Amino acid sequence: MTGAGGNLGKVLRTRLRPYADTLRLSDVRPLDPAGPGEEVIPCDLADARAVDALVDGVDAIVHMGGVSVERPFEEILPANIQGVYNLYESARRHGVKRVVFASSNHVTGFYRQGQVIDADAPVRPDGYYGISKAFGENLSRFYYDRYGIETVCLRIGSSFPEAQDRRMLITWLSYDDLTRLIAQSLFTPNVGHTIVYGVSANRESWWDNSRATHLGYAPQDNSEPFRAKAEAQPPLAPDDPAARYQGGAFVKAGPFES
Repeated sequence: MTGAGGNLGKVLRTRLRPYADTLRLSDVRPLDPAGPGEEVIPCDLADARAVDALVDGVDAIVHMGGVSVERPFEEILPANIQGVYNLYESARRHGVKRVVFASSNHVTGFYRQGQVIDADAPVRPDGYYGISKAFGENLSRFYYDRYGIETVCLRIGSSFPEAQDRRMLITWLSYDDLTRLIAQSLFTPNVGHTIVYGVSANRESWWDNSRATHLGYAPQDNSEPFRAKAEAQPPLAPDDPAARYQGGAFVKAGPFES
């Protein structure tokens, strides 16, 4: 698992351990020492040789690494674009046949809130981060078509302990449901190239996962316990782009000029 030092990586480190004989963990930042059934290998995703060594000997990859917020393109490029290329090239060389790729709902962030879309809707990234995830999805499709490396692209909504605002009441993904989704993505046979929105069973949804039913992902949680607290916050102004588009605040981040 790449990105083991990130917010979700730290959560998944414990949760994914039972699914592997050995869980190899990597990040560019320092990680806690390896525990039972773990290996810790520091790695900069932009370093092709380091990524190649990281991938050597693994059966599957859960790719959580990279910049996870909207930033200038120069900061997105090394890990999110060069890094995902390095990862798939290493998977090709070492014969790895399954990748779970942490994509993002920001691949389609410029669709209107309330509009329901599925995995076949054209991408409409809401920033450089979303563009980098769209690149990763396209790259993974290429590596499946040419080399047979299967990928499940998880367009993760908002995975936090609680749904923190009105938007998250719709986009929230519990940690338990995230773990279920990754497990199904790792072990379901014949996934080919699948795109699935990572979201819990919330009351409202903008995302139709009917094209990913073969994964058998059945979310068990929903955002209702957090509704009163979220709706007690002042609503955004109707003309605020963050209130109009599915990407929320990402659609108005930048421009990043010196």
